[in-house]
Amino acid sequence: MTAAEDRDRAVATLRRIAFLLERAQASSYRPAAYRAAARAVEQQDPDRLHALAAGGSLTDLPHVGAKTADAVARALAGRPVPALDALEEEAAAATAPDDAASALLAALRGDLHAHTDASDGATPMQEMVLAALELGHDYLAITDHSPRLTVANGLSAARLRAQTAQVAALRRAVAPFDVLTGIECDVLDDGSLDQDPDLLDELDVVVASVHSKLRMDRASMTRRMVAAVRNPRTDVLGHCTGRRLTGRERPPSEFDAEAVFAACAEHGVAVEINSRPDRLDPPHALLDVAVAAGCEFTIDSDAHAPGQLAWLRAGCERAVAHGIGPDRVVTTRTAEEVRARGRRAPVRP
Repeated sequence: MTAAEDRDRAVATLRRIAFLLERAQASSYRPAAYRAAARAVEQQDPDRLHALAAGGSLTDLPHVGAKTADAVARALAGRPVPALDALEEEAAAATAPDDAASALLAALRGDLHAHTDASDGATPMQEMVLAALELGHDYLAITDHSPRLTVANGLSAARLRAQTAQVAALRRAVAPFDVLTGIECDVLDDGSLDQDPDLLDELDVVVASVHSKLRMDRASMTRRMVAAVRNPRTDVLGHCTGRRLTGRERPPSEFDAEAVFAACAEHGVAVEINSRPDRLDPPHALLDVAVAAGCEFTIDSDAHAPGQLAWLRAGCERAVAHGIGPDRVVTTRTAEEVRARGRRAPVRP
């Protein structure tokens, strides 16, 4: 094996450790440290990297500390990396045997809700796409936040247009894997969408989510959400209650679920089953209402880091608990079917 191949193995090892840490919900600083080290190692001349390892000087590299240096040295030498082995064993132990959720997970082709460092994600788009490829997905929608959500560095129209050009270039590079243009668009107080309507028309996927004034009274929140669902540019209703289950906990917002989900069914808007462990939205009671209303669903990760793309199993478990099969899950369909669905009647103006 060449020195360059050794370096590539070391980089892959660091990124795999970061991925597994993210998947296991580790504190964000830990995977970030491994990803920063991976970028530093990737930039090194392979022979210099071997010389640093031989001299015990890998920590001279920027962003490389004692733990990451140990992983790099072991990977360069082709030796086992205990930190990686332990995480792999933990991940394997957490994987349940084949069941209905496993079957639904295997049927999923993609993910329609993922963030990059363009807004509040942890990594560039390329790293998110590579992780989706490794998971066996056929496509990934890039859905960074819209401009009103300044706390998440939401994208202005100009920044979003630049990102769509970046998506197009990346799509060509990773074909036949598909990268979909998209946005998680904030639902404003009156139910309108927080982005240039003409620009929304150009996107493959628009996820409409409420992020502000979550304690709005029930009647007002219902009107707000129904207006967003009736907008012909909305494809997916994201994390509908806005609740948070861990960390800074937040109760679900209150709205007439029968009215909102009836509107989703009428207008062909999919209800997102959000797989984030801190969201798991909608709650079980509301999933029953959405099923009864005849809604379709997406099972999404709402990933903000590559390893979080592996969280879809939780969404599958919630779906099968309510009798939701692959035929009602949009993300079991091809990328072209997803695009065609986004251009459903009435035709977007």
